Amino acid sequence: MRLLPLGWAFGLALLPGCSFEIGSETGTERPEELATKRVVEIRSAAGENKPGVTQAQYVPSFQDTVLDVIMARDKKFLETQAEQSDRIRKDQEAEKEKKRLAEMVLKSFLPPELIPPSLESFQQAAHFPPVAQYYTGTCWSFATTSLLESEVMRLTQKRIKLAEMYQVKYEYLAKARRLLAHRGNSLFAEGSQANAVTRMIKRHGTLPLTAYPGVTNADGRHDHLRLYREMNALLESMTQQELWDEQAGASMLQVLLDRHMGHPPARFAYQGSDYDAQTFLGEVLKIDPDAYLGFVSNLKQPFYTLGELEVPDNWWHEASYHNLPLDEFYSAIKESIKSGYSLAIGIDVSEPGKDGRHDVMFVPDYDVAPGHIDQLARQLRLDNGATTDDHGVHLVGWTEHAGHDWFLVKDSGRSARRGKFKGYYFVRDDYVRLKVLSFMVHRDAVAELLKKFPKPPAPGEKS
Repeated sequence: MRLLPLGWAFGLALLPGCSFEIGSETGTERPEELATKRVVEIRSAAGENKPGVTQAQYVPSFQDTVLDVIMARDKKFLETQAEQSDRIRKDQEAEKEKKRLAEMVLKSFLPPELIPPSLESFQQAAHFPPVAQYYTGTCWSFATTSLLESEVMRLTQKRIKLAEMYQVKYEYLAKARRLLAHRGNSLFAEGSQANAVTRMIKRHGTLPLTAYPGVTNADGRHDHLRLYREMNALLESMTQQELWDEQAGASMLQVLLDRHMGHPPARFAYQGSDYDAQTFLGEVLKIDPDAYLGFVSNLKQPFYTLGELEVPDNWWHEASYHNLPLDEFYSAIKESIKSGYSLAIGIDVSEPGKDGRHDVMFVPDYDVAPGHIDQLARQLRLDNGATTDDHGVHLVGWTEHAGHDWFLVKDSGRSARRGKFKGYYFVRDDYVRLKVLSFMVHRDAVAELLKKFPKPPAPGEKS
């Protein structure tokens, strides 16, 4: 038997409590609701000689109690399934967290007598104490900003703490613009390179930390978890919908950056004078961004030529890195720091010889035997992915101990706070030769090396 349609019922005189059959089941109309019915009279259009009245009523929708029972049973089943799934997933997450907390990694360590005894045992370039990057992927800015602070001390004898997040903010905007300009074919991530900082301050100047802390959290700790998630969601949405408007994307991203990092001032007071970011850079800091050069050592390009450092964090494919043979690469690092110049370095820190408990990085004998770290051993690890561009740190000191050169690096990462010397690592010479991918230093520190490179064309000349 066909079920009657729910809703309107025409021509039915339904009485309170009346029931009717649907197949072999019984459906019941709710008598308490019949009082709400309204009768609507409609005159027949048959004409004056054939009057007629069609009666229509608003009635409660028909509720089939048997079907209600079936639907309720299914609803209960779905709720039970959801509860079971939640319990199972919670148990799975708890097991994953248990495994994470119990995870073991291979780490090597040195006897204490083979490690420099203190920070004071290092010849050091002037620098501010280490600061933490907390939950951000912005080591590149912390390291290079620290380098520039040391350079201000070297050049002007002024101690001026700079705003790390000022450069980060403009770097995020530049990444977003390139992503949209290249129709999604460009990396948007937190990482970058030391020369991103000099590139951004050349365009936008820079600020003292007092003018722009770059954090809106009440505890003052940098945390880009939500910021990065929101920026990614915005750009993924624009990419999926093929909305390639760079200005619109940058404007929307600016809102997120201001919310999480604050909006930098256009002008600010510093020691009784008024500056903007560019005048502060030139008049107070005396920093020339073009004076800081990047160096690498690899076999993919001829030595004494400029080329690209082929790592994901070089997202804009900067190709101004000076390529040196390994011995000269290492010597440039050592002689620069001994001469009073500090360096920003890109380094692989995913190694068993990085021991945060004892503040050291070295190459264990089982990795590469002593005396076997050469250009080919270095290149093999660059090519097979064993050496990766993980981290940026500021190299601020040097010493000799137990027959090795040791380098003092200032590190904004959390692992540098596990040991005795909070915010520092002692890095042995073998680790520098094998695991430092790049460094940045003032051109005056490497003036003799630069003579081996082709002279860049003067303004207006053809290259």
